[in-house]
Amino acid sequence: MSNAPINPPQPPPGPHKEPSDAEEIYFQGSPKWYGLGGKTLLWPLVGWLFIVLPFALYHFNSHLPAMGWIVCFVIGFALPMVPIVHARSICYRVTNYRIDYERGLLSRNIDTLELWHVEDMHFHQSLLQRVLGVGSIRVVSRDESLPDLLLRGLPDPRPLYETLKQRVIAVKRARGVIKVDPG
Repeated sequence: MSNAPINPPQPPPGPHKEPSDAEEIYFQGSPKWYGLGGKTLLWPLVGWLFIVLPFALYHFNSHLPAMGWIVCFVIGFALPMVPIVHARSICYRVTNYRIDYERGLLSRNIDTLELWHVEDMHFHQSLLQRVLGVGSIRVVSRDESLPDLLLRGLPDPRPLYETLKQRVIAVKRARGVIKVDPG
């Protein structure tokens, strides 16, 4: 008998890499302004009405002072920019452990949803959204501060949705979270 120490077998070198706790970013950015819904079309229409209003009043012999014309044109050209500014005031950051939802134009608020809190996810993409290449993911969670998070206007959302589904399962498994249905 030999008194040599027994070495545990070493894993063969291969394509598998060691698991790490490094955070990977799956998506970071603002939603597409044209993916934020029907309000996106409403603002340009209202802006167009402000541009047409002075001409309509002039046609019906109503007098509108020069300042009124200027105000109507400024408002008319500014209103279509509202959806773009609104979209730029929102930022999503989706990683392999959490979702950060940042919003605000002058002041900023950030809410964080840890993936192990997620209970359910829903994917939605209307026909128009499919044509435009955008969609929405609704995340339902047990998190008290963010129980229902809607990620709207995401570009190419289906791969992100599929990745998030797998990551939620993996994070819950790693934390030992077990779902128990009351019955």
